[in-house]
Amino acid sequence: MRAVEISKPGPPEVLKPVERPDPAPATGEVLIRVAAAGVNRPDVLQRRGAYPPPPGASDLPGLEVSGTIEALGERVTEWRVGDRVCALLSGGGYATLCVVPAVQCLPVPPSMDFVSAAAIPETFFTVWTNVFDRGRLKSGETALFHGGSSGIGTTAIQLAVARGCRVFATAGSDEKCRACEQLGAERGINYRTEDFVSVIKDLTGGRGVDLILDIVGGDYIARDLVALAVDGRLVVIGFMGGDTATLDFRRILGRRLTVTGSTLRPRSAAEKGEIAAALRREVWPLLENGTVKPVVYRTFPLDDAASAHRLMESSEHVGKIVLVP
Repeated sequence: MRAVEISKPGPPEVLKPVERPDPAPATGEVLIRVAAAGVNRPDVLQRRGAYPPPPGASDLPGLEVSGTIEALGERVTEWRVGDRVCALLSGGGYATLCVVPAVQCLPVPPSMDFVSAAAIPETFFTVWTNVFDRGRLKSGETALFHGGSSGIGTTAIQLAVARGCRVFATAGSDEKCRACEQLGAERGINYRTEDFVSVIKDLTGGRGVDLILDIVGGDYIARDLVALAVDGRLVVIGFMGGDTATLDFRRILGRRLTVTGSTLRPRSAAEKGEIAAALRREVWPLLENGTVKPVVYRTFPLDDAASAHRLMESSEHVGKIVLVP
């Protein structure tokens, strides 16, 4: 198979096209002929040497793909050869073939192309488990999503709005803020020119929001706590701004706040399968009827993964970047 490997930790240029032996599905796995593969921030961190794959995972980058099932491992009964699927991986997506536990696959909606489908798994799994499972966001509540123009942000905005929530988002330019608003956010907040805490307080009559999804971390954390309402929940899933913070526990105790977070990649196949089942039940109808759709900014050939990573690191994009073998 054709693949792109990380030849050594470093800049985008260390991503090298190679030929590798075709993988074979183990018990409970399927082999997918990859039609498209999503590019995500963890891929960039892995390339830099800061996010090694979990034990047993492929050393190739790539956490999500779409394509057709080429072969079935033993005890796989829910899929057939030729089925169109998208899947969440622990690694190995930057290739023309990959293997994945069958429970981590979902059907490509009938009207959706493979490029759009490849932009679903990583962000939709992440948003569902953090915003609606851990974060317990429900209809009628308010939410603030940092990085609103990212793949995570564009997904979170659409899902929260579709489920009856009032949504705000931060982004790094007025143009990106307008993109967030076009997806359903009531207000995009330009973090370069505005204080998101003050804006949130003004928009909510001083109350604050019920949930914040933070991919930034660092000094955002203390400000997040101020922007939360009583009984608010802060869910931290990234630390682009730093991995340490000082917390005011008087505010946490006094306002009954919850601070939590999670990572997705190291979880077991069974846990990821539970998230997949929830997505199929709760979110797939929204994808099938077009209420929610993945936002794809640009595609690149698989062999030019380095250019895709440069774009990712520039943060100029809105939504997802996808590789096409």
